Amino acid sequence: MKNMKKVALALCATMGLGGCGDLTVPDLNNPSLESFQETPTRTAVINASTGLLIGTRAGVTNQNGYVALMGVLGRESLVLDSADPRYVGEMLAGPALNGGSPAFGGNFWDNPYANIRNANTLLNALAKVEGVTEAEKNAIRGFAKTIQALDFLVIVNTRDTNGAPIDVNRPFGSALAPIESKEKVLAHIATLLDEAKAHLEAGGTEFPFPMGSGFRDFEPRTDGKVITITVPNFIKVNRAIKARVDVYRELWEEALVDLDESFLDIRAPLDLGVFHAYGTGSGDVKNTLNGPNIFANPILLEDAKQPDGSLDARVERKVKNSENPGELPGVIEKYSKAFAQYTADTASIPIIRNEELILLRAEANIRLERYEAAMDDINFIREESGGQAEIPEVLEGDLAINELLYQRRFSLLMEGGHRWIDMRRYGKLDALKREDPPGMSFNVHPRFPIPTTEMIGR
Repeated sequence: MKNMKKVALALCATMGLGGCGDLTVPDLNNPSLESFQETPTRTAVINASTGLLIGTRAGVTNQNGYVALMGVLGRESLVLDSADPRYVGEMLAGPALNGGSPAFGGNFWDNPYANIRNANTLLNALAKVEGVTEAEKNAIRGFAKTIQALDFLVIVNTRDTNGAPIDVNRPFGSALAPIESKEKVLAHIATLLDEAKAHLEAGGTEFPFPMGSGFRDFEPRTDGKVITITVPNFIKVNRAIKARVDVYRELWEEALVDLDESFLDIRAPLDLGVFHAYGTGSGDVKNTLNGPNIFANPILLEDAKQPDGSLDARVERKVKNSENPGELPGVIEKYSKAFAQYTADTASIPIIRNEELILLRAEANIRLERYEAAMDDINFIREESGGQAEIPEVLEGDLAINELLYQRRFSLLMEGGHRWIDMRRYGKLDALKREDPPGMSFNVHPRFPIPTTEMIGR
C-alpha cells in the first residue's frame, strides 16, 4: 500500500513464533528480500510460511488492538487509560474515527496489508524454489491464501462500505491498486479461500512447517501430545472461515454447504477451533488483554440476567471483578468489572471456534426460514454454553433473529468484534446507544476510515 515503503517478510525462527528481521536492511541472520525472490531456499520458504502466523496476529492483542477496540465500538468493553483519553474521546465521543490517527482510526490497515504482501512474496517464490515437493508447495499455497483471507477480513470488517484495495500483488513503485467495494472485497476473500482449498486438496497430509500451539490437530491423541494440524483438517478450518464469509455475503445455502465441510461438530467441545497463540519467551508476544485498563461494559450483567435472577453462564465465565476499578470522567459510578477469559499472558485468542460455526448454521437456517433446524442449534447453545432453559416454541422471523443475536453476543463475547459486526449487518447499530453510561450519549461509529496517508493523491 501507499505508506508501506518496506516489506518485513517474516523469515524468522519457527520455534515459539519468535521475532523476525526486516529484509530491507542487511541482516546476517536472514536472507535479503532480493535473494528470497530470486533464489529462494527450502529453509527460507519454510520459515516464511511460519512467519505468516506472526503477521496475522499482529495488532490483535494490544490495548488498542483489534479485540479491544472492536469491543469498545460494540459496547462490549471500555478502555479507561488515564494516560490516553483517546479511548473515550476518539473511539466513543468523537464525531467520527480519525483516519490520520494510526492508533485510533487509521489502524488495522498496515499490518494486514504487510502480511498479505508477505504471503504474495512467498507465493511468488514457490515458482523458483528447489528442494520443495509439489505437494509441499500446494500445502504452503493453501495455507498462505487462507491467511491472506483472514487478513482481508480484518480490513473489510473494519472498513465495511468504505471498501479496500484487493489487487495488491504489485511491485513497489507501481500504480496504486484501486479501492474496491465491500462486496468485491468479500468476493475476493471467498475466491482466495476456494483457491486455497484446491491447493490443500493437492497438498498431501502434513505441512512442511510447524504452525504453533494455536493450530492443533483435531484428531484425539492418547499420549496427550500436541501435533501440528494436518492438511486435511486445515481444509476444515478453511471451510469454516469460508462459511463465515458466506454469511456476511448472505449466501445462506452456500454457507450450509461449507459448514458441512468444516469442523462443525455438535458432539465436540465448543472450544474446538484455531487460535492466535501467545507466549512469554524471548521474541514472542504476550496477550495483553488482561491489562488493568480494559473493563467490561456493565450492561453485560444487566442483559445477561435470567428470569430466575441468575446470570447467563457465559457472562459468569467471562466477566469478573476488577482489582482496580476504572473511572470515566463525568460518571460517578466506577467500572468494577473486567474480562476473565484472557487472564494469562499466554492465553490464546480464537480465530474461529465450533461454537461460532453452530450459530452460523442457525443463522443460515433462520434466513432460509428453516426455523425448526435453527432452533435445534440455538437451544443447544443456550443449554450447553449459556446454562439457559430450552425455548419450547419455534421462533420465527425477527424473534428468531433477535434470539440468534443474543446468543452470538454472549457466545462470542470479546473475541474479535462480532457484536459490532452483527449489529451493523442487521442495521441495529443505533440500539447500542442504550448501552452507554447513564447520562452519556456516545456516538456509534459504523466503520473505520481508510487511513489518510492512503488517500493522498488518489
